Amino acid sequence: MAKAPPEKAELTPQEIEAGLRVARNKRVAVFVVAYNHETLIKATLQRIPEKLRELLSCIYVIDDRSSDATTKVAKGLREEIPQLEVFTTPYNQGYGGNQKLGYRYAIDQNFDIVVLLHGDGQYAPEVLPRILAAFEDEETAAVFGSRMMLPGAARRGGMPFYKRIGNRILTYMENRLLGSQLTEFHSGYRAYSVKALSQIPFSYNTGDFHFDTEIIIQLLGKKMKIVEVPIPTYYGDEICHVNGIGYAFNCMRTVLRSLANRVCLVYHPKFDLEGEHADYEFKSAPTSLHQFVIGKDTNPEVQFLELGAGKGDIGLSLHERGAKVLAVDMVKPDRELPFSFIEEDLNSDFARDVVDKMGRRADTVIALDVIEHLSRPERSLQEIKRCLVPGGKLLASTGNVAYIIPRLGLLIGQFNYGKKGILDLTHQRLFTLRSFCRTLEGEGFHIEKIRGFGPPIEDLVGKSGFWRMMDRFASFLAKVWPSMFAYQFVVEATRLDNLEDILARTVDSGKSRETEADHFIKSK
Repeated sequence: MAKAPPEKAELTPQEIEAGLRVARNKRVAVFVVAYNHETLIKATLQRIPEKLRELLSCIYVIDDRSSDATTKVAKGLREEIPQLEVFTTPYNQGYGGNQKLGYRYAIDQNFDIVVLLHGDGQYAPEVLPRILAAFEDEETAAVFGSRMMLPGAARRGGMPFYKRIGNRILTYMENRLLGSQLTEFHSGYRAYSVKALSQIPFSYNTGDFHFDTEIIIQLLGKKMKIVEVPIPTYYGDEICHVNGIGYAFNCMRTVLRSLANRVCLVYHPKFDLEGEHADYEFKSAPTSLHQFVIGKDTNPEVQFLELGAGKGDIGLSLHERGAKVLAVDMVKPDRELPFSFIEEDLNSDFARDVVDKMGRRADTVIALDVIEHLSRPERSLQEIKRCLVPGGKLLASTGNVAYIIPRLGLLIGQFNYGKKGILDLTHQRLFTLRSFCRTLEGEGFHIEKIRGFGPPIEDLVGKSGFWRMMDRFASFLAKVWPSMFAYQFVVEATRLDNLEDILARTVDSGKSRETEADHFIKSK
Protein backbone atom coordinates (compact mmCIF):
# COMPACT_ATOMS: atom_id res chain seq x y z
CA MET A 1 0.00 0.00 0.00
CA ALA A 2 1.08 3.57 -0.66
CA LYS A 3 1.99 5.58 2.38
CA ALA A 4 0.60 9.01 3.09
CA PRO A 5 3.08 11.82 2.40
CA PRO A 6 5.20 12.50 5.50
CA GLU A 7 4.76 16.21 4.98
CA LYS A 8 1.07 16.97 5.02
CA ALA A 9 -0.22 19.39 2.40
CA GLU A 10 -1.75 22.27 4.34
CA LEU A 11 -4.17 24.09 2.06
CA THR A 12 -5.82 27.33 3.10
CA PRO A 13 -9.62 27.62 2.98
CA GLN A 14 -9.14 30.20 0.21
CA GLU A 15 -7.13 27.73 -1.89
CA ILE A 16 -9.70 24.99 -1.40
CA GLU A 17 -12.62 27.23 -2.28
CA ALA A 18 -10.81 28.64 -5.35
CA GLY A 19 -10.05 25.13 -6.58
CA LEU A 20 -13.65 24.03 -6.11
CA ARG A 21 -14.85 27.16 -7.86
CA VAL A 22 -12.72 26.41 -10.91
CA ALA A 23 -14.05 22.82 -10.97
CA ARG A 24 -17.63 24.12 -10.84
CA ASN A 25 -17.16 26.63 -13.66
CA LYS A 26 -14.93 24.67 -16.01
CA ARG A 27 -14.76 21.17 -17.43
CA VAL A 28 -11.86 19.76 -15.39
CA ALA A 29 -10.40 16.31 -15.97
CA VAL A 30 -7.74 14.42 -14.03
CA PHE A 31 -5.54 12.25 -16.22
CA VAL A 32 -3.67 9.48 -14.39
CA VAL A 33 -0.61 7.93 -16.02
CA ALA A 34 -0.06 4.40 -14.77
CA TYR A 35 2.48 1.66 -15.29
CA ASN A 36 2.76 -1.38 -13.00
CA HIS A 37 0.94 0.45 -10.20
CA GLU A 38 -1.27 -2.42 -9.07
CA THR A 39 -0.56 -1.82 -5.36
CA LEU A 40 -0.67 1.97 -5.54
CA ILE A 41 -3.34 3.06 -8.01
CA LYS A 42 -6.35 2.48 -5.70
CA ALA A 43 -5.04 4.63 -2.85
CA THR A 44 -3.96 7.34 -5.32
CA LEU A 45 -7.44 7.66 -6.78
CA GLN A 46 -9.11 7.52 -3.36
CA ARG A 47 -6.91 10.36 -2.10
CA ILE A 48 -8.47 12.83 -4.55
CA PRO A 49 -10.50 15.12 -2.22
CA GLU A 50 -14.10 13.96 -2.25
CA LYS A 51 -15.66 17.42 -2.60
CA LEU A 52 -13.47 18.10 -5.61
CA ARG A 53 -13.92 14.63 -7.07
CA GLU A 54 -17.69 15.14 -7.26
CA LEU A 55 -17.17 18.25 -9.41
CA LEU A 56 -14.71 16.76 -11.88
CA SER A 57 -15.95 16.12 -15.42
CA CYS A 58 -13.80 13.04 -15.73
CA ILE A 59 -11.03 11.02 -14.10
CA TYR A 60 -9.33 8.82 -16.64
CA VAL A 61 -6.52 6.34 -16.17
CA ILE A 62 -4.32 5.27 -19.07
CA ASP A 63 -2.46 2.11 -18.14
CA ASP A 64 0.64 1.88 -20.34
CA ARG A 65 0.37 -1.85 -20.90
CA SER A 66 1.36 -2.88 -17.38
CA SER A 67 2.51 -6.41 -16.72
CA ASP A 68 0.52 -6.51 -13.48
CA ALA A 69 -3.16 -5.99 -12.60
CA THR A 70 -3.13 -2.16 -12.69
CA THR A 71 -6.04 -1.96 -15.14
CA LYS A 72 -8.14 -4.50 -13.19
CA VAL A 73 -7.63 -2.72 -9.86
CA ALA A 74 -8.48 0.67 -11.37
CA LYS A 75 -11.64 -0.63 -13.00
CA GLY A 76 -12.71 -2.01 -9.64
CA LEU A 77 -13.21 1.58 -8.42
CA ARG A 78 -15.84 2.51 -11.00
CA GLU A 79 -18.74 2.13 -8.57
CA GLU A 80 -16.98 4.29 -5.98
CA ILE A 81 -15.93 6.89 -8.59
CA PRO A 82 -18.71 7.11 -11.23
CA GLN A 83 -16.82 9.47 -13.59
CA LEU A 84 -13.79 7.13 -13.71
CA GLU A 85 -12.67 5.80 -17.08
CA VAL A 86 -9.86 3.27 -17.48
CA PHE A 87 -7.96 2.66 -20.71
CA THR A 88 -5.06 0.41 -21.63
CA THR A 89 -2.62 1.16 -24.45
CA PRO A 90 -2.29 -1.50 -27.18
CA TYR A 91 1.45 -1.56 -26.53
CA ASN A 92 3.82 0.36 -24.25
CA GLN A 93 4.08 4.03 -25.23
CA GLY A 94 6.57 5.26 -22.66
CA TYR A 95 5.99 8.08 -20.18
CA GLY A 96 5.90 10.79 -22.82
CA GLY A 97 3.89 8.71 -25.24
CA ASN A 98 1.26 8.04 -22.57
CA GLN A 99 0.96 11.79 -21.94
CA LYS A 100 0.48 12.46 -25.63
CA LEU A 101 -2.49 10.07 -25.66
CA GLY A 102 -3.95 11.66 -22.53
CA TYR A 103 -3.69 15.22 -23.83
CA ARG A 104 -5.09 14.25 -27.21
CA TYR A 105 -8.03 12.70 -25.39
CA ALA A 106 -8.54 15.89 -23.36
CA ILE A 107 -8.63 17.95 -26.56
CA ASP A 108 -11.04 15.55 -28.26
CA GLN A 109 -13.38 15.59 -25.24
CA ASN A 110 -13.36 19.42 -25.10
CA PHE A 111 -12.21 19.62 -21.49
CA ASP A 112 -11.09 23.04 -20.29
CA ILE A 113 -8.35 21.86 -17.91
CA VAL A 114 -6.49 18.59 -17.60
CA VAL A 115 -4.42 17.68 -14.54
CA LEU A 116 -1.62 15.13 -14.82
CA LEU A 117 -1.46 12.78 -11.83
CA HIS A 118 0.93 9.88 -11.37
CA GLY A 119 -0.66 6.56 -10.50
CA ASP A 120 1.96 5.75 -7.83
CA GLY A 121 0.85 8.59 -5.55
CA GLN A 122 4.25 10.31 -5.62
CA TYR A 123 2.46 13.63 -6.18
CA ALA A 124 -0.15 14.30 -3.53
CA PRO A 125 -3.72 14.31 -4.92
CA GLU A 126 -4.68 16.30 -1.81
CA VAL A 127 -3.05 19.38 -3.41
CA LEU A 128 -5.34 19.35 -6.44
CA PRO A 129 -7.42 22.36 -5.25
CA ARG A 130 -4.22 24.46 -5.03
CA ILE A 131 -3.23 23.39 -8.54
CA LEU A 132 -6.65 24.29 -9.93
CA ALA A 133 -6.94 27.59 -8.09
CA ALA A 134 -4.33 29.20 -10.37
CA PHE A 135 -6.70 28.76 -13.32
CA GLU A 136 -8.97 31.48 -12.00
CA ASP A 137 -6.62 33.67 -14.02
CA GLU A 138 -7.80 33.10 -17.60
CA GLU A 139 -4.28 33.81 -18.90
CA THR A 140 -2.83 30.77 -17.12
CA ALA A 141 -1.72 28.12 -19.62
CA ALA A 142 -0.06 25.70 -17.21
CA VAL A 143 0.38 25.13 -13.49
CA PHE A 144 3.39 23.21 -12.19
CA GLY A 145 3.70 21.79 -8.71
CA SER A 146 7.19 22.60 -7.44
CA ARG A 147 9.02 20.66 -4.74
CA MET A 148 11.72 23.33 -4.64
CA MET A 149 9.69 26.45 -3.88
CA LEU A 150 9.73 25.95 -0.11
CA PRO A 151 13.20 25.71 1.48
CA GLY A 152 13.92 22.22 2.82
CA ALA A 153 10.66 20.69 1.55
CA ALA A 154 12.39 18.29 -0.85
CA ARG A 155 14.75 17.08 1.90
CA ARG A 156 11.95 16.57 4.41
CA GLY A 157 9.98 14.62 1.79
CA GLY A 158 12.78 12.13 1.40
CA MET A 159 14.23 13.24 -1.93
CA PRO A 160 17.77 11.77 -2.05
CA PHE A 161 20.61 14.27 -1.79
CA TYR A 162 22.01 13.51 -5.25
CA LYS A 163 18.57 14.06 -6.80
CA ARG A 164 18.12 17.39 -5.03
CA ILE A 165 21.51 18.61 -6.22
CA GLY A 166 20.96 17.27 -9.73
CA ASN A 167 17.51 18.83 -9.91
CA ARG A 168 18.79 22.25 -8.85
CA ILE A 169 21.81 22.23 -11.18
CA LEU A 170 19.79 21.05 -14.17
CA THR A 171 17.01 23.56 -13.50
CA TYR A 172 19.56 26.38 -13.14
CA MET A 173 21.17 25.53 -16.49
CA GLU A 174 17.82 25.24 -18.24
CA ASN A 175 16.66 28.58 -16.83
CA ARG A 176 19.85 30.31 -17.99
CA LEU A 177 19.67 28.86 -21.47
CA LEU A 178 15.95 29.45 -21.99
CA GLY A 179 15.64 32.77 -20.16
CA SER A 180 13.06 31.38 -17.72
CA GLN A 181 12.76 31.59 -13.93
CA LEU A 182 11.18 28.33 -12.86
CA THR A 183 12.08 26.86 -9.48
CA GLU A 184 11.82 23.33 -10.91
CA PHE A 185 11.77 21.90 -14.43
CA HIS A 186 11.37 18.30 -13.36
CA SER A 187 8.16 17.97 -11.42
CA GLY A 188 5.61 15.61 -12.90
CA TYR A 189 2.69 17.31 -11.13
CA ARG A 190 1.17 19.51 -13.80
CA ALA A 191 -2.08 20.93 -15.07
CA TYR A 192 -2.71 22.48 -18.46
CA SER A 193 -5.28 24.62 -20.14
CA VAL A 194 -6.54 22.35 -22.92
CA LYS A 195 -6.74 25.38 -25.20
CA ALA A 196 -3.01 25.95 -24.63
CA LEU A 197 -2.24 22.29 -25.35
CA SER A 198 -4.10 22.53 -28.65
CA GLN A 199 -1.75 25.34 -29.71
CA ILE A 200 1.56 23.53 -29.22
CA PRO A 201 2.93 20.63 -31.31
CA PHE A 202 3.30 18.17 -28.41
CA SER A 203 2.53 15.22 -30.69
CA TYR A 204 6.09 15.53 -32.05
CA ASN A 205 7.61 15.24 -28.58
CA THR A 206 9.59 12.30 -27.29
CA GLY A 207 7.96 9.28 -25.73
CA ASP A 208 10.66 9.30 -23.05
CA PHE A 209 10.80 11.06 -19.67
CA HIS A 210 12.16 14.36 -21.01
CA PHE A 211 8.75 14.93 -22.64
CA ASP A 212 8.09 17.21 -19.65
CA THR A 213 11.08 19.40 -20.57
CA GLU A 214 10.04 19.61 -24.21
CA ILE A 215 6.55 20.77 -23.31
CA ILE A 216 8.01 23.49 -21.06
CA ILE A 217 10.15 24.69 -23.98
CA GLN A 218 7.06 24.80 -26.18
CA LEU A 219 5.07 26.81 -23.63
CA LEU A 220 7.95 29.25 -23.19
CA GLY A 221 8.38 29.51 -26.94
CA LYS A 222 4.72 30.46 -27.31
CA LYS A 223 5.14 32.95 -24.43
CA MET A 224 2.33 31.29 -22.48
CA LYS A 225 1.85 31.91 -18.77
CA ILE A 226 3.22 29.24 -16.42
CA VAL A 227 2.34 29.35 -12.71
CA GLU A 228 4.21 27.39 -10.03
CA VAL A 229 2.69 26.35 -6.71
CA PRO A 230 4.42 24.54 -3.83
CA ILE A 231 3.72 20.83 -3.36
CA PRO A 232 4.94 18.35 -0.74
CA THR A 233 7.68 15.92 -1.73
CA TYR A 234 7.11 12.22 -1.32
CA TYR A 235 9.49 9.33 -1.99
CA GLY A 236 7.96 6.05 -0.85
CA ASP A 237 7.07 2.65 -2.33
CA GLU A 238 7.04 3.73 -5.99
CA ILE A 239 9.59 2.30 -8.39
CA CYS A 240 11.65 4.84 -10.31
CA HIS A 241 12.07 3.94 -13.98
CA VAL A 242 14.24 6.98 -14.80
CA ASN A 243 17.94 6.73 -15.61
CA GLY A 244 19.16 9.96 -14.01
CA ILE A 245 22.26 10.51 -16.13
CA GLY A 246 20.50 9.66 -19.38
CA TYR A 247 17.57 11.85 -18.39
CA ALA A 248 19.83 14.85 -17.66
CA PHE A 249 21.67 14.35 -20.95
CA ASN A 250 18.40 14.23 -22.90
CA CYS A 251 17.07 17.34 -21.15
CA MET A 252 20.17 19.37 -22.02
CA ARG A 253 20.25 18.04 -25.54
CA THR A 254 16.65 19.04 -26.17
CA VAL A 255 17.22 22.52 -24.70
CA LEU A 256 20.26 23.08 -26.92
CA ARG A 257 18.42 21.73 -29.93
CA SER A 258 15.54 24.11 -29.30
CA LEU A 259 17.99 27.01 -29.22
CA ALA A 260 19.65 25.82 -32.43
CA ASN A 261 16.15 25.63 -33.92
CA ARG A 262 15.46 29.19 -32.79
CA VAL A 263 18.49 30.56 -34.66
CA CYS A 264 17.66 28.33 -37.66
CA LEU A 265 20.73 26.10 -37.45
CA VAL A 266 18.51 23.00 -37.40
CA TYR A 267 14.80 22.42 -37.75
CA HIS A 268 12.23 20.24 -36.05
CA PRO A 269 8.46 20.84 -36.11
CA LYS A 270 8.14 20.38 -32.34
CA PHE A 271 10.05 23.66 -31.92
CA ASP A 272 8.23 25.39 -34.77
CA LEU A 273 6.25 27.77 -32.58
CA GLU A 274 5.87 30.85 -34.79
CA GLY A 275 2.67 29.93 -36.59
CA GLU A 276 2.08 29.53 -40.31
CA HIS A 277 4.38 32.32 -41.48
CA ALA A 278 7.80 33.24 -40.16
CA ASP A 279 8.58 36.91 -40.76
CA TYR A 280 12.03 38.03 -41.84
CA GLU A 281 13.21 39.90 -38.78
CA PHE A 282 15.32 43.04 -38.71
CA LYS A 283 18.50 42.39 -36.69
CA SER A 284 19.69 45.00 -34.20
CA ALA A 285 22.82 43.35 -32.78
CA PRO A 286 26.02 45.25 -33.73
CA THR A 287 27.50 42.04 -35.19
CA SER A 288 24.54 41.46 -37.52
CA LEU A 289 24.43 41.72 -41.29
CA HIS A 290 21.72 44.38 -41.15
CA GLN A 291 23.73 46.71 -38.92
CA PHE A 292 26.76 46.21 -41.17
CA VAL A 293 24.78 47.26 -44.25
CA ILE A 294 23.10 50.33 -42.75
CA GLY A 295 26.44 51.36 -41.24
CA LYS A 296 27.84 51.95 -44.71
CA ASP A 297 28.69 55.53 -45.67
CA THR A 298 25.71 57.26 -47.27
CA ASN A 299 25.72 60.18 -49.64
CA PRO A 300 22.61 62.24 -50.50
CA GLU A 301 23.59 61.97 -54.16
CA VAL A 302 23.69 58.15 -54.09
CA GLN A 303 20.59 56.31 -55.25
CA PHE A 304 19.95 53.06 -53.32
CA LEU A 305 17.76 50.28 -54.66
CA GLU A 306 16.69 47.65 -52.11
CA LEU A 307 15.38 44.41 -53.58
CA GLY A 308 13.32 42.04 -51.46
CA ALA A 309 12.72 44.86 -49.00
CA GLY A 310 10.15 43.09 -46.80
CA LYS A 311 8.89 45.57 -44.22
CA GLY A 312 11.35 48.21 -45.43
CA ASP A 313 13.52 48.36 -42.30
CA ILE A 314 16.83 48.59 -44.17
CA GLY A 315 15.54 51.26 -46.53
CA LEU A 316 14.09 53.23 -43.62
CA SER A 317 17.42 53.24 -41.79
CA LEU A 318 19.21 54.44 -44.93
CA HIS A 319 16.56 57.09 -45.57
CA GLU A 320 16.91 58.44 -42.04
CA ARG A 321 20.61 58.93 -42.75
CA GLY A 322 19.83 61.06 -45.81
CA ALA A 323 20.05 58.48 -48.59
CA LYS A 324 17.68 58.27 -51.58
CA VAL A 325 15.93 54.90 -51.56
CA LEU A 326 13.61 52.91 -53.77
CA ALA A 327 12.39 49.61 -52.26
CA VAL A 328 11.02 46.65 -54.23
CA ASP A 329 9.14 43.55 -53.09
CA MET A 330 6.18 41.44 -54.16
CA VAL A 331 3.92 42.86 -51.43
CA LYS A 332 3.95 46.39 -50.11
CA PRO A 333 4.10 46.56 -46.29
CA ASP A 334 1.09 47.84 -44.34
CA ARG A 335 2.94 50.72 -42.73
CA GLU A 336 3.64 54.06 -44.41
CA LEU A 337 7.20 54.56 -45.64
CA PRO A 338 8.84 57.94 -46.40
CA PHE A 339 10.33 56.68 -49.67
CA SER A 340 9.09 55.00 -52.84
CA PHE A 341 8.08 51.35 -52.73
CA ILE A 342 6.95 49.37 -55.75
CA GLU A 343 5.47 45.90 -55.97
CA GLU A 344 7.39 43.74 -58.40
CA ASP A 345 8.15 40.05 -58.86
CA LEU A 346 11.92 39.69 -58.87
CA ASN A 347 11.57 36.53 -60.96
CA SER A 348 10.27 38.74 -63.79
CA ASP A 349 11.98 41.25 -66.11
CA PHE A 350 11.77 43.99 -63.52
CA ALA A 351 14.67 46.28 -64.53
CA ARG A 352 12.75 48.57 -66.92
CA ASP A 353 9.95 49.32 -64.44
CA VAL A 354 12.42 49.92 -61.62
CA VAL A 355 14.64 52.27 -63.67
CA ASP A 356 11.57 54.16 -64.91
CA LYS A 357 10.41 54.64 -61.33
CA MET A 358 13.82 55.92 -60.18
CA GLY A 359 14.25 58.07 -63.28
CA ARG A 360 17.83 56.82 -63.52
CA ARG A 361 19.91 53.77 -62.71
CA ALA A 362 20.88 53.02 -59.12
CA ASP A 363 24.34 53.60 -57.70
CA THR A 364 23.96 50.77 -55.16
CA VAL A 365 21.69 47.74 -55.16
CA ILE A 366 21.04 45.92 -51.87
CA ALA A 367 19.82 42.33 -52.17
CA LEU A 368 19.95 40.72 -48.73
CA ASP A 369 18.98 37.02 -48.64
CA VAL A 370 17.13 37.43 -51.93
CA ILE A 371 19.04 35.70 -54.71
CA GLU A 372 18.68 32.21 -53.25
CA HIS A 373 14.87 32.62 -53.31
CA LEU A 374 14.73 33.32 -57.05
CA SER A 375 13.85 30.60 -59.54
CA ARG A 376 16.58 31.67 -61.98
CA PRO A 377 19.26 33.60 -60.08
CA GLU A 378 21.46 34.13 -63.15
CA ARG A 379 18.64 35.79 -65.09
CA SER A 380 17.70 37.93 -62.09
CA LEU A 381 21.34 39.03 -61.70
CA GLN A 382 21.20 40.29 -65.27
CA GLU A 383 18.14 42.33 -64.35
CA ILE A 384 19.99 43.67 -61.29
CA LYS A 385 22.88 44.62 -63.54
CA ARG A 386 20.53 46.60 -65.82
CA CYS A 387 19.39 48.55 -62.75
CA LEU A 388 22.96 49.64 -61.93
CA VAL A 389 25.11 52.38 -63.40
CA PRO A 390 28.44 51.17 -64.85
CA GLY A 391 30.76 50.75 -61.89
CA GLY A 392 27.78 50.62 -59.50
CA LYS A 393 27.86 48.51 -56.33
CA LEU A 394 25.92 45.39 -55.40
CA LEU A 395 25.59 44.26 -51.78
CA ALA A 396 24.26 40.71 -51.90
CA SER A 397 23.99 38.22 -49.04
CA THR A 398 22.97 34.60 -48.75
CA GLY A 399 23.04 31.73 -46.28
CA ASN A 400 26.12 29.51 -46.31
CA VAL A 401 25.10 25.90 -46.94
CA ALA A 402 28.70 24.93 -46.09
CA TYR A 403 28.38 26.38 -42.56
CA ILE A 404 29.82 23.98 -40.01
CA ILE A 405 26.44 22.82 -38.63
CA PRO A 406 24.97 21.65 -41.98
CA ARG A 407 28.40 20.17 -42.81
CA LEU A 408 28.46 18.11 -39.66
CA GLY A 409 24.83 17.15 -40.20
CA LEU A 410 25.63 15.80 -43.65
CA LEU A 411 28.60 13.93 -42.20
CA ILE A 412 26.23 11.94 -39.99
CA GLY A 413 23.52 11.71 -42.66
CA GLN A 414 21.26 14.54 -41.44
CA PHE A 415 19.76 17.14 -43.79
CA ASN A 416 16.41 18.83 -43.36
CA TYR A 417 14.70 22.00 -44.52
CA GLY A 418 13.00 24.48 -42.23
CA LYS A 419 10.94 27.66 -42.25
CA LYS A 420 13.90 30.02 -41.99
CA GLY A 421 17.65 30.06 -42.04
CA ILE A 422 20.18 28.40 -44.30
CA LEU A 423 17.86 25.58 -45.34
CA ASP A 424 14.71 27.68 -45.69
CA LEU A 425 11.97 25.76 -47.50
CA THR A 426 11.50 28.68 -49.90
CA HIS A 427 15.11 28.63 -51.13
CA GLN A 428 15.41 27.79 -54.81
CA ARG A 429 19.20 27.58 -54.79
CA LEU A 430 21.73 26.76 -52.08
CA PHE A 431 25.13 28.46 -52.16
CA THR A 432 28.55 28.08 -50.66
CA LEU A 433 30.78 31.13 -50.53
CA ARG A 434 32.65 29.99 -53.66
CA SER A 435 29.59 29.09 -55.70
CA PHE A 436 27.90 32.40 -54.82
CA CYS A 437 30.95 34.41 -55.88
CA ARG A 438 31.30 32.32 -59.03
CA THR A 439 27.66 33.01 -59.92
CA LEU A 440 28.12 36.77 -59.47
CA GLU A 441 31.32 36.79 -61.50
CA GLY A 442 29.69 34.80 -64.28
CA GLU A 443 27.00 37.46 -64.62
CA GLY A 444 29.45 40.35 -64.89
CA PHE A 445 30.30 41.44 -61.35
CA HIS A 446 33.75 41.88 -59.86
CA ILE A 447 34.03 40.72 -56.24
CA GLU A 448 35.55 43.46 -54.09
CA LYS A 449 34.99 42.25 -50.53
CA ILE A 450 33.51 39.28 -48.66
CA ARG A 451 32.32 39.48 -45.08
CA GLY A 452 31.04 36.54 -43.00
CA PHE A 453 28.51 36.74 -40.17
CA GLY A 454 27.75 34.25 -37.41
CA PRO A 455 24.24 33.07 -36.50
CA PRO A 456 22.07 35.86 -35.02
CA ILE A 457 22.41 34.58 -31.45
CA GLU A 458 21.86 37.88 -29.65
CA ASP A 459 18.77 38.81 -31.69
CA LEU A 460 17.07 35.41 -31.66
CA VAL A 461 18.19 33.73 -28.42
CA GLY A 462 18.86 36.40 -25.81
CA LYS A 463 20.74 39.53 -24.86
CA SER A 464 22.25 38.33 -21.60
CA GLY A 465 26.00 38.58 -21.09
CA PHE A 466 26.48 34.92 -21.91
CA TRP A 467 24.63 35.07 -25.22
CA ARG A 468 26.32 38.30 -26.22
CA MET A 469 29.66 36.66 -25.60
CA MET A 470 28.62 33.67 -27.73
CA ASP A 471 27.39 36.04 -30.44
CA ARG A 472 30.74 37.89 -30.53
CA PHE A 473 32.69 34.64 -30.60
CA ALA A 474 30.62 33.29 -33.51
CA SER A 475 31.09 36.62 -35.31
CA PHE A 476 34.87 36.41 -34.84
CA LEU A 477 35.02 32.89 -36.28
CA ALA A 478 32.88 33.95 -39.25
CA LYS A 479 35.33 36.74 -40.10
CA VAL A 480 38.40 34.55 -39.73
CA TRP A 481 37.11 31.56 -41.74
CA PRO A 482 33.89 32.54 -43.54
CA SER A 483 33.61 29.46 -45.74
CA MET A 484 33.42 27.27 -42.62
CA PHE A 485 32.02 29.45 -39.82
CA ALA A 486 29.91 32.07 -41.61
CA TYR A 487 26.22 31.38 -41.10
CA GLN A 488 25.68 33.90 -43.88
CA PHE A 489 27.92 36.24 -45.81
CA VAL A 490 27.66 39.43 -47.81
CA VAL A 491 29.54 40.09 -51.01
CA GLU A 492 30.38 43.61 -52.17
CA ALA A 493 30.68 43.55 -55.94
CA THR A 494 31.15 46.08 -58.73
CA ARG A 495 29.14 46.05 -61.94
CA LEU A 496 31.43 45.43 -64.89
CA ASP A 497 30.67 46.50 -68.46
CA ASN A 498 28.88 43.81 -70.40
CA LEU A 499 29.57 42.90 -74.00
CA GLU A 500 26.97 45.37 -75.31
CA ASP A 501 28.53 48.22 -73.34
CA ILE A 502 32.03 47.41 -74.51
CA LEU A 503 30.89 46.98 -78.12
CA ALA A 504 29.03 50.30 -78.07
CA ARG A 505 32.11 52.10 -76.76
CA THR A 506 34.27 50.30 -79.30
CA VAL A 507 31.99 51.36 -82.16
CA ASP A 508 31.82 54.91 -80.80
CA SER A 509 35.60 55.06 -80.72
CA GLY A 510 35.70 54.08 -84.41
CA LYS A 511 33.22 56.78 -85.32
CA SER A 512 35.27 59.28 -83.38
CA ARG A 513 38.44 58.39 -85.31
CA GLU A 514 36.61 58.72 -88.63
CA THR A 515 35.46 62.18 -87.67
CA GLU A 516 38.97 63.19 -86.73
CA ALA A 517 40.34 61.83 -90.06
CA ASP A 518 37.69 63.69 -92.09
CA HIS A 519 38.53 66.89 -90.30
CA PHE A 520 42.25 66.39 -91.06
CA ILE A 521 41.58 65.81 -94.78
CA LYS A 522 39.37 68.85 -95.05
CA SER A 523 41.98 71.00 -93.35
CA LYS A 524 44.48 69.98 -96.04
